[in-house]
Amino acid sequence: MQFKFLQEQQCTVACRKTLTKDEVKNFRAKIDDEYRVNMIFDNLPVGILREVKNLDANGDIAHVYDRGFPVGYHEKGRYILFNHLRFTVHHHFDPKRLTSRVVGFEVTPISVHHKAEDDTKTPPLRTCRPQDNVLTFETERQDVVEKEVIFTYDVLFKDSEVRWASRWDSYLAFRRNDQIHWFSIINSLMIVIFLSGMVAMIMLRTLHRDIAKYNQLETVEEAQEESGWKLVHGDVFRPPGNSSWLAVHVGVGVQLFGSLIVAIFFALLGFLSPANRGSLMTAILVLFVFMGFFAGFYSSRLYKTFKGSQWKTTTIRTAFFFPGLCFAIFFVLNLLIWGQKSSGAVPFGTLFALCCLWFGISAPLVFIGSYLGFKKTPQDDPVRTNKIPRQIPEQPLYMHPVLSCLIGGLLPFGAVFIELFFILTSIWLHQFYYIFGFLTLVFIILIFTCAEITIVLCYFQLCSEDYHWWWRSFFTAGSSALYLFLYSAYYFYTKLDISKTVSAMLYFGYMGILSYGFFCVTGTIGFYACHWFVHKIYGAVKFD
Repeated sequence: MQFKFLQEQQCTVACRKTLTKDEVKNFRAKIDDEYRVNMIFDNLPVGILREVKNLDANGDIAHVYDRGFPVGYHEKGRYILFNHLRFTVHHHFDPKRLTSRVVGFEVTPISVHHKAEDDTKTPPLRTCRPQDNVLTFETERQDVVEKEVIFTYDVLFKDSEVRWASRWDSYLAFRRNDQIHWFSIINSLMIVIFLSGMVAMIMLRTLHRDIAKYNQLETVEEAQEESGWKLVHGDVFRPPGNSSWLAVHVGVGVQLFGSLIVAIFFALLGFLSPANRGSLMTAILVLFVFMGFFAGFYSSRLYKTFKGSQWKTTTIRTAFFFPGLCFAIFFVLNLLIWGQKSSGAVPFGTLFALCCLWFGISAPLVFIGSYLGFKKTPQDDPVRTNKIPRQIPEQPLYMHPVLSCLIGGLLPFGAVFIELFFILTSIWLHQFYYIFGFLTLVFIILIFTCAEITIVLCYFQLCSEDYHWWWRSFFTAGSSALYLFLYSAYYFYTKLDISKTVSAMLYFGYMGILSYGFFCVTGTIGFYACHWFVHKIYGAVKFD
């Protein structure tokens, strides 16, 4: 297709094609799977006008587009193919520049059973003539059968009052969902306020009273009658089992957390606009690569706090475990896409470039950060650790580690699941996600929720004289990723109409990567919040 600015075209023949049996089968499968065709003109994606709504009492009108257009549709046993496309290019004249610029790219797909007058590649058509009214076709529709199909298109140009700076508003029209977003944020804020009240009660009343009384006692026997959390002071900083893997996950969490913070900041400033295609994904990928330094630094420093000696092994795990796992899943899914001969498959050149970023930049930065982190003096524990571990009494059912972690992950997920619905809809249902203001607020709420619920449950755990808080603090907040994955499965079966095995594997593969990254981020937030809390309360008590 060739467009010439301000030169309209009518009934232009793009090509004529006799469909084979395999091509008919392929077209019908694409129609059943609701495939959509995506095109770009002047960096604007083509869209179908879905609705026109009055946004307020002033009568402002919003043109809302669905990105791309369907291959065809299924009706009463017939497969109808859209073989005629009517493109409407909206342009705005700027009197200051004395130029017109493209501000909209709209398409109307039509099915027409064309009839050619000769056998040339671009024949004149009896069913569509330039002098006729191109808005209607008095003819039958084009079925997907083993016959010749003629593909045609029109190009119309229309003046528009939309300015160049506002041309993306039709694609980013989420204002109709503002009330839902605000309801979600208010609901999440209520959870944060409730948890903040519990943390304040623990810190200002219970702990303050316990610490004041404990510091006035003279004998350990008297202290044992007061509260359970003080009894485990000699074991609370005992290094956990599999400390290397805990340090690795914390380092990866710091790496992902830093990448998200910087990416959201630049998105708020408008640098990651959808007008720059792929900018958001590219920014997150590049930031993740350069944040490898912080992953190595914090994982190595934490591992030294655990008095570990195999820091090189921990560094290698930090540099290669999470990126390697993601790359392996992505490579297998990409092979499946290649097997389907899809244009969405990532070429080998791009995969090689990703490997160069991984091995050439990210991994060396992890090693440098790990070296500096292991050289740095770790944070001193406020109390000494006993040589002989204290026996943990039998715990009540509600303090079981699995149940406690599942309860802890429920509230962070509840704070973000409404926004998660919009994110999944934007990713999988042909929309753009560009409401980074709401995303920032929800992310801040997520941070506070993860930190506070972990502190509350950690306090209850220590009061039960269970000092194995290291891993549990990570899993308490990180278990919200389990709910994220379960919700994505619910969304798959209720909102999406995917029947092919490969498509389902792509969905769950990518959502698995996303859920595991979410596990590392939320777990790291909960871990450092609990780490600060434990240091704070035991540092305030005087021990002999």
